[in-house]
Amino acid sequence: MVHALPTEQPAGEGEDAGAAVGGLPAGLLRIARPKQWVKNALVLAAPAAAGVLGHSGPLLRSLGAMGIFCLASSGTYFVNDTLDAEADRHHPVKRYRPVAAGVVRPGQAMGAAVVLMGLASGLAFWLAGYRLLVVVAVYLALSTAYSMRLKHELVLDLAGLSSGFILRAVAGGVAAHVPLSDWFLIVVSFGSLLIAAGKRSAEHLHLGESRGLHRPVLAEYPPTFLRFVRLLACAVTITAYCLWAFQRSVSIGHGHHPLWFELSVIPVVLVVLHLELRFDQGRGGAPEELALHDRTLQVLGALWVLLFALGVYA
Repeated sequence: MVHALPTEQPAGEGEDAGAAVGGLPAGLLRIARPKQWVKNALVLAAPAAAGVLGHSGPLLRSLGAMGIFCLASSGTYFVNDTLDAEADRHHPVKRYRPVAAGVVRPGQAMGAAVVLMGLASGLAFWLAGYRLLVVVAVYLALSTAYSMRLKHELVLDLAGLSSGFILRAVAGGVAAHVPLSDWFLIVVSFGSLLIAAGKRSAEHLHLGESRGLHRPVLAEYPPTFLRFVRLLACAVTITAYCLWAFQRSVSIGHGHHPLWFELSVIPVVLVVLHLELRFDQGRGGAPEELALHDRTLQVLGALWVLLFALGVYA
């Protein structure tokens, strides 16, 4: 069942180099990172957990919010690649990014960023009013602050990296008008911290002694600290999910005691363990690649979706 991922460096180099050949249009598309839009599926988490995706209104607003975050996140990638162009030239894979490779000029990238961010903000207000606009604005502000400064600060780097996932989950609840439970926010927050620490662990391993040239903060992270953060995040994520699942079971049971929520704990624990294994192997540098290509992770994720959906909708 385990599907071994290819090494990240050759795959990344070939893909980026190929994108650079297509000129400016291909370069702009490459910076937008369509592959990473899979992260925006997290917008659907809160509406799905609340059981409202069977209604057309919340479903359409949730899908709209997911599309808005595709625009917003792509806008932040344009800012990030422009600011990181010099550092990316020292990275074995990222040196092929269009701005670093000279395919897209910095001014063109920043112009595209302004257009995408403005469009995302306007659509957020149109779709769900000022509340969703505030979430999108906070996401854009934090992402920009991360690109400019936070990623150079120890610990704040991890917080900034994980905040994007958290705000996506919050946006889904705001767009669908569903309340967010404390346990849900804890699960998302520490699950995001796990992904962030896993990403830094992979970069720390793959870049070796040159890690400080690409990202100075990496040279200051001891591997033992990153492992501690991952283990802490694993423990809190699993504990909070168990409490959330049992709470959901009681609140929805109405005198019965459905086992679907309790059973959903099993794939969650296995997913966390599998992710920790991948991170320890240095394969967390591109979380979207894990989601798209790791068969074991996909099977466990599908099993969790099935069990949780049965608990909510059956």
